Amino acid sequence: MRWWEQQIGGTTRGRLIALIRRGIATVEELAADLGVTDNAVRAQLQTLETAGVIRAAGTRQGSGAGKPATVYEITPDAEPALSSAYPPVLAALLESLVERLPPGDVDNILRDAGKRLGQSDTSNHRSLDTRVRAAASILTSLGAEIDVERTKEGFVLRGYACPLAAAVRAEPRACHVIEELVSALVDAPVRECCDRSASPRCRFEVLARSA
Repeated sequence: MRWWEQQIGGTTRGRLIALIRRGIATVEELAADLGVTDNAVRAQLQTLETAGVIRAAGTRQGSGAGKPATVYEITPDAEPALSSAYPPVLAALLESLVERLPPGDVDNILRDAGKRLGQSDTSNHRSLDTRVRAAASILTSLGAEIDVERTKEGFVLRGYACPLAAAVRAEPRACHVIEELVSALVDAPVRECCDRSASPRCRFEVLARSA
């Protein structure tokens, strides 16, 4: 059984997600497959819809003359969270790049990836303090668990986890992806000082620009 079938609200909700991934379905169809009541399914669907995991995908007319039933599907944004393939694939990809390319080329590719991740941000008109805290919020949403500390030189983004832990273990320079992302988000010089031990942790120093 896959991790989310057991951990996303228990086995019933996990099985519900598994069924909807196989194809759009109505409350009645899901209830029949799970062997539970329609109301039990509706309660689970409401929770999943609020969390952005599923969404209504139209209606389907049943065999009777009653009101068409709503059908549900997994939202596109939720699909990546249901996959456990990304960390090992990323780690294997980095290992392949390191074996095939000169060190400088690998580093340039990683830094370019970080810059691309930060290209959509348009917050540079705000204060540095606001931009740093916004960057910390984004890193936390990615899985970094970040605190912001003010220093004489600027700020420190201190992490208690790493969103790219598997990749960093395979290739320490993977930290440069996040370094460039942070630099793009805060629009200021950033120095990467991450902990690359068995349990990697992010740490980035943001330097206030001189007047």
